[in-house]
Order: sequence, then structure tokens, then C-alpha cells
Amino acid sequence: MEYRLLGRSGVKVSELCLGTLTFGWKVDEAHAHEILDAFTGNGGNFLDTANVYNGGKSEEIVGSWLKGREREEVVVATKVRFRTAEHQNAVGLSRKHIISSVNESLERLQTDYIDLLQVHAWDPLTPVEETLRTLNDLVRSGKVRYIGASNFRAWQLASFIEYSRHHDLEEFISLQPQYNLLTRATEYELVPYCRRERIGILPWSPLKAGILSGRYTREMGEPPEGSRLRRRFERGMRWPWNDEGEYVWRVVDLLKSMSGSIGKTPSQIALNWLLRNPAVTAPIIGVSSGEQLSEDLGSTGWKLSDQQMRELDDASTIFVTYPYDRDTDNQQVRGRESN
Repeated sequence: MEYRLLGRSGVKVSELCLGTLTFGWKVDEAHAHEILDAFTGNGGNFLDTANVYNGGKSEEIVGSWLKGREREEVVVATKVRFRTAEHQNAVGLSRKHIISSVNESLERLQTDYIDLLQVHAWDPLTPVEETLRTLNDLVRSGKVRYIGASNFRAWQLASFIEYSRHHDLEEFISLQPQYNLLTRATEYELVPYCRRERIGILPWSPLKAGILSGRYTREMGEPPEGSRLRRRFERGMRWPWNDEGEYVWRVVDLLKSMSGSIGKTPSQIALNWLLRNPAVTAPIIGVSSGEQLSEDLGSTGWKLSDQQMRELDDASTIFVTYPYDRDTDNQQVRGRESN
């Protein structure tokens, strides 16, 4: 596996990040340890979790695996923002909630520090300065090494970066957005901003909850029991192709066709499409078996051709209007070289 710098930092992380959302839900502790051993045994050094994944169980399982291992060999990312208890202040990005959540995460992870602490989403109630000064204090204390964001819009990310810059505070070095062949709107503001500011992009749901793996069919009325897509469905999300079936199946059918011609699975092709994007640091893969991990690891060590990239880009392009349409892009770069 290759390694890439994490944003503007000097830290090198593996080109795939192992997400642990399934730990404590679909994967028990013993099985999770086997997956972690296999991932690191294949060169992976980057793990992603969150304080709210399965009531903290994910962090606990990662922590039990970390115990007794060389801590410096692994880069551990976790998150803070969402509700951890029923009282009024157990949610958000206030100083009170961040500090208590970080201390709880450190205890569950059985470690003295978090490599990358990410704010899980924007908090409309807490001032940017309160959040950033708290994160800055945590870095200065040694409890956190670097900070990042997840699920931010571009203007929200820019507001944090600019405040940090003007007040000499720690800056976000990474962004964790949803980004995949069926979620291309990420490219219209977030990707170019991150490239400009050298913020590493860590795409979550790179296979769109398994849709891009090719395992789902047009005939399915609802996501199958026990699937990640089912979990989202039960939380109120619509069955993805009710309103946009033609678009979804155009992309999935191309992945299946391309899979037959190049000898790679649809999952491997969809992941490699992300890996070829220079703005992407490491897609976050979520697996529930060693077989799934082995398949996802097969997305590395090779590259889609330029022609194959164009075919995937064309099939997955979404309709947009000004200021994101192609005519506007041409106006902005006409007569000048673009980076």
C-alpha cells in the first residue's frame, strides 16, 4: 500500500483508511481484531472511528486492539459533536462537550492521545471561536495531535480556516465528506477549496453504502436486513433509486461492465476512481469480514486508464446549473492555465 501526507501535516497515512463503524454492530471484538491485524499486516496504518459509533463500542474495540501494540505505528482518528447522553450539554461543539467527549474517547481508546480529532458536523449554536480555541488547547495539551472536520459545507470549512489563520490557532488539516461516484456534488465547492488549502480529503461511504459494489438489483423493494443501507433506510433515508433510478443504474451497470472487461470488481473500480483523484488522501473503507477487506485492498496497486476514468466521469456526472456548469468553468479559466 502506498502512503500519502495527511493534508499540510508531515504525517504519512496509508492510501486506504479502515473505518470501524461496523465494530460493535456487525463485527464482534474478536473478529474486529482479526480485521485490524489483516489491515495493518497489509500496510494500513490509518484507522477512523467516532465517539458515537455504536454507543462508544467501536472506540472500545479499537482501544482493546491498540493495548500492547506500538502506538506510534498507527494513526487513529475519532470524532466529536453528536449526542453522548440525555442532558442538555451532551451534544455540540461547546468547550464543555468537546473536553468531556475527548476524555471519554481517550479512556475507551486506552491511549494518551488522539492523532486526528474531527468535528463530526457543523454546530449552528456554538461560536466558531469557542470550538477552535478549545481544539487548540487540546493540541497544546498533547491530548490531540491534529484537527479536522467532517460533513462541512465549503463556507463552513472556510470560516474555521480563516479564523484559525487570523488568530494563530491550529488549522483543520483534513475534511471527511461523503464522496463517491454517486455523490459528485462534493466536487463543486469542497474539493477545489481543499486542494487550494492543502486539506486532505477522507471520503466516507466511498461505495455509497454498498450500492457501488454491484450487490443490489433493480428488483429489490427495500435494502436487505443487516445491510448498512438498511440501517440508513430505517433512519428515514429514502431507498436511493426511487427518484433517480436511471442515474444510479447507469453508474452501476457501467461498473459491472467494466468489471468484466478489466478483471476488477465494481467495488475495486469505484475505490480506484477515488484513489486517482489528487485531492483525495484516503477513502475510508468499512468492512464486516476478511473477504470484504481483501476485496477492498485489491483497489490498490493499479490504476484505471484515462479512458476508463472519462467513462466513469461521464456516466456519473450530475446536472448542475450556474455557477457550477461547464460554461461557467470555461469563463473562469479561459485564456489562463488552470491547476
